Amino acid sequence: MIYLDNNATTRVAPEVFEAMRPYLTETYGNPSSAHSMGQHMKAAIEHAREQVAELIGASDPSEIVFTSCGSESDNWAIGGFLEQNPNRRHIITTRVEHEAVRNLCEHLTELGCEVTWLEVDESGELNIADLRKALRRNTGVVSVMMANNETGVLFPIEEIGKIVRENSDAVFHVDGVQAVGKIPINLKETNVDLFALSGHKLHAPQGIGALYIRNGVSLPPFILGGGQESGRRAGTSAVPNIVALGAACALARNSEVHEAIECLRNKLEDTILSQIPNARLNGTADRSKRLPNTSNISFEYVEGENILVHLDRVGICVSTGSACHSTTKESSPTLRAMNVPYTAAQGSIRFSLGRYTTEEEIDYTLKVLPEIIGKLVEMSPYDQELKALTMRQR
Repeated sequence: MIYLDNNATTRVAPEVFEAMRPYLTETYGNPSSAHSMGQHMKAAIEHAREQVAELIGASDPSEIVFTSCGSESDNWAIGGFLEQNPNRRHIITTRVEHEAVRNLCEHLTELGCEVTWLEVDESGELNIADLRKALRRNTGVVSVMMANNETGVLFPIEEIGKIVRENSDAVFHVDGVQAVGKIPINLKETNVDLFALSGHKLHAPQGIGALYIRNGVSLPPFILGGGQESGRRAGTSAVPNIVALGAACALARNSEVHEAIECLRNKLEDTILSQIPNARLNGTADRSKRLPNTSNISFEYVEGENILVHLDRVGICVSTGSACHSTTKESSPTLRAMNVPYTAAQGSIRFSLGRYTTEEEIDYTLKVLPEIIGKLVEMSPYDQELKALTMRQR
């Protein structure tokens, strides 16, 4: 099976599994216990906290709080701050955020909050001037993702953080789930206050995440109970998964792997766009402004679900966008925000590569994809004149 859906989730790396194995089978004390086994578990948690802090450039490991996933981290960051600051109920975010942020903000409008939605252009990029205009005295949270999960487009987080800090008292929250482990991050050099990440996007297991909370920023506990995580999140710590996240962060510091992934992504993208006439790139063509592993390509006049099914039949796993809305038949909100035409948006496929992707797998994908797209164009229910134009171009 060829797996090109790494933005949805990643395989647990062998090194990561070996790091967590002892905490599943041999060492199993409760890290809140005073005995030696419990303290051994607690020490493992603190080591993992240091590994996470090092990867994202936190000033202090104490700024890292372990959670169950990126969605929890996002919800805690935004909802917690607004709960603690009832007079600052204005939120600024973008039209292309992950569902964990977008759906939360829509829900918060029902509870009396006001949301300003920043638009993106056809390349998926923000107009920073719109952010300056949107900031108010009562703005509580500015939430902008670091990298879009569907297109891989990167937002200028350093510039945004500077604008937020110089023009408001708002906290700056960043959903960094797709970016961590793929590009260099140094939060010490930014004005980011709250930063969410998720382990299963960088070869740790599903069910573990973290929230960076800059020293000096206060949030109420997301879960009430015991004193775990310095009283910030109750519940017995998932030590094996926490250890795994730390090991995955240490593994992700190997930059050579990322360069190899980018080369394969470029080969896949360039060949598709040059050999398949009805293919178009979604997101900026400037690769320095996109994640190195991601290509979102639309095949006009073809249904993305049909492409996915046909690729799956020949052993290739891809997605039509975010895994969190893959069960719906609607166009991606991200592509709608970019004004991608309906006939193209419905045929979008996200190719997301990982550290285990090989050149042989890319070559095989490039071998079978043109024939699949050609057959689906012939079967397409779209306007016959449009189909004829595409076929003549081929």
